[in-house]
Amino acid sequence: MEGNVGMGLIGENFDSGLLGRLRDDDYESRSGSENFDDLSGDDLDVADDQPKSKKKKKYHRHTPQQIQELETFFKECPHPDEKQRTDLSKKLGLANKQVKFWFQNRRTQMKTQLERHENMILRQENERLRAENSLLKDAMSNPTCSNCGGPAIPGQFSPEDHQLRVENARLKEELGRVSTLTHKFFGRPVSAFGSITMPNPNSGFELGMGRNGVVGPSNFNMSLPMGFGMGDGVMGAPALQSGLQSPMGMIGNTAQQERAMLIDLAQAAMDELISMSQPDSPLWIKSLDGVNEVLNYDEYAKVNSLFNDPKQNGFVTEATRQTGLLLINSAGLVETMLDADQWAEMFPCMIAGASTLDVISSGMNGTRSGSLQVMQAEVQLPSPLVPVRQYSFLRFAKQHVGGIWVVVDVSVNVGRNAANGNPYMSCKKLPSGCILEDLPNGFCKITWVDHSQYDESVVHQAYRPLVNSGMAFGAHRWVATLQRQCDSLAVSMSQSDDPTAMTPHGKKSMLKLAQRMSDYFWSGICPSTACKWDILPISNMGDSDLKIMYRQHPDANSSIVLSAATSVWIPLPRQRVFDFLREAQMRGGWDALSNGGPMQEVVHIAKGQALGNSISILSLNNAVNPNGNEGSNLYLQDSWTDSSGSMVVYSPIDSQSLDILISGGDSSVIPLLPSGFSILPDGHSNVNNIVGTSSDGSSGNGEGGDNGGCLLTFGLQMLLNNTPTSKLTMESVESVNAQISVTIQRIKEALGVVA
Repeated sequence: MEGNVGMGLIGENFDSGLLGRLRDDDYESRSGSENFDDLSGDDLDVADDQPKSKKKKKYHRHTPQQIQELETFFKECPHPDEKQRTDLSKKLGLANKQVKFWFQNRRTQMKTQLERHENMILRQENERLRAENSLLKDAMSNPTCSNCGGPAIPGQFSPEDHQLRVENARLKEELGRVSTLTHKFFGRPVSAFGSITMPNPNSGFELGMGRNGVVGPSNFNMSLPMGFGMGDGVMGAPALQSGLQSPMGMIGNTAQQERAMLIDLAQAAMDELISMSQPDSPLWIKSLDGVNEVLNYDEYAKVNSLFNDPKQNGFVTEATRQTGLLLINSAGLVETMLDADQWAEMFPCMIAGASTLDVISSGMNGTRSGSLQVMQAEVQLPSPLVPVRQYSFLRFAKQHVGGIWVVVDVSVNVGRNAANGNPYMSCKKLPSGCILEDLPNGFCKITWVDHSQYDESVVHQAYRPLVNSGMAFGAHRWVATLQRQCDSLAVSMSQSDDPTAMTPHGKKSMLKLAQRMSDYFWSGICPSTACKWDILPISNMGDSDLKIMYRQHPDANSSIVLSAATSVWIPLPRQRVFDFLREAQMRGGWDALSNGGPMQEVVHIAKGQALGNSISILSLNNAVNPNGNEGSNLYLQDSWTDSSGSMVVYSPIDSQSLDILISGGDSSVIPLLPSGFSILPDGHSNVNNIVGTSSDGSSGNGEGGDNGGCLLTFGLQMLLNNTPTSKLTMESVESVNAQISVTIQRIKEALGVVA
């Protein structure tokens, strides 16, 4: 019972070791966020012998920040020793006894929750056994023929009745096939089919109306915890042999039931997303800076949610919310998000790859409202020290009263999630998504909520503050990227009538090549299944954070590309580092290929209102073709910045390639070998108004209050001509490592950073 039911309910979040440790503790049950000031258990016993006037207890309520720090430590070590409690008390400004009692209370609280969960499992198992017992009794008292569905006792009906029953059974089978096709192509089952396939009402499995009007067995409205494995059939039932294959690997009638469960799961996720997006929701509290918000975990624990289950051991929670304005139509944005390719193009720096696994419903009444599909995506942060996150999730879009659109994502298991020791980050997406509302001035108001759980152990220590803050994968970055993309589109359209600008065909060709260059660069920093690199094992290089990979060159099949990347912390504002790296006149200070001289921008295409959001052609000399020397004198550079980060990507091109671009030719024939930088906040700075929006809906300059340090990632790709993989010698590795080290050192010296 514990194997099939208990683990099925708790899923991958069940920690039997934690339950065993909590069962050993017998502490008084109290709230984990309250304590008595400076009163130990012995002190309370002595207080009982004093007059009543001295027994008054002084309560102390911890601040949300103290609770969050204590919760984070509790996830890693629920039984801290004396030294750990002392360190925590100094860090949080609490007495040692307060920390001690908080951990006692928290363990008691967790133990109570787990015991309550176990009781619920036992009650559900008891109800299931009663239902099965009722079914067996009914089957024994009323045996039926398996062929026609009539009484099994012969002689109780005429041959005409027998023929009618056989015909009735054939019609039921035909109706079942029609219902299967209807469900597959129109996204919703036929209600009559549900009543035919279910047992009679006396069996205790009456039909229930789901939240979307889908008829299905009432017991399927039970809580579905995240991580619910559906690859072997619903609730452990074997998959039936039929022609319909479901997204979770089930077929036939079981697939129909599974899809009904997915619809209910999607609706429950949407309800929770709407609740979390409310402006006055008690689920959110202000952070220390007074501007950003953090999830109130105490309030969220009180919510009767399908997704409020204990986390998997070693996982931490990340929750963010952000509101902004977009110069886009909400219906158009929903259409983009429901198309995997268009969605990836809208977030090119974030989504390494995306695909649609199955479409359960494509919408209702000719609209996208009610669309439900199973998708898979890989989300990246441009650094070699943070693995790519892989998700398999449901995406549900629905238009509500007033034309407001809601798009929600929630993780599901489809049998091929990232796991089992692969290099990707193990993670799970709780109800997340966006609420879109069109405004009379032509803008769209967006409220984005991102709620995830992930394995923190795979993130490098230098990036943990950034990831934990939610700025790496959270709502802030999604909204900032959308604002920048909308701003870029608006600027691009406004320049179409500028006679001094590049021709539309030439501009389109350069934009396409710049995007391909950036995609190559990101793939060399964050390897994903969309663009496979082979990792080169290295050791004793003097810099353990250097990542080196290799692959066949996509534009030159006989060559090998070596990609190396590393990240360092720079004690300067991100905007200052970005302005220095993108400026052509300053390039001689760090780029060895420029021979120490400045470069000139000969072509400029603006990609947004923010200074530095542009595509450029840089030349070493004033002339585009100096002395007929082609090859290393020209660079294609793509740079942009927003409140979530900044990028500068470049690749050498020759003058012939420039002619192709200016004339609007096919840019896919131009070979690229990109290198560049990503500049991200370090997660420690007090970033006020992290996603600022001006009155016209455009994003700010990206600097905000980030006046502390930043995380600089430098990625370099070099071509090894006619070199098989077996010839990747240590000399090549040392060469690329030396080039990266020298470049970073020159940048630090030029910026005045003391090593």
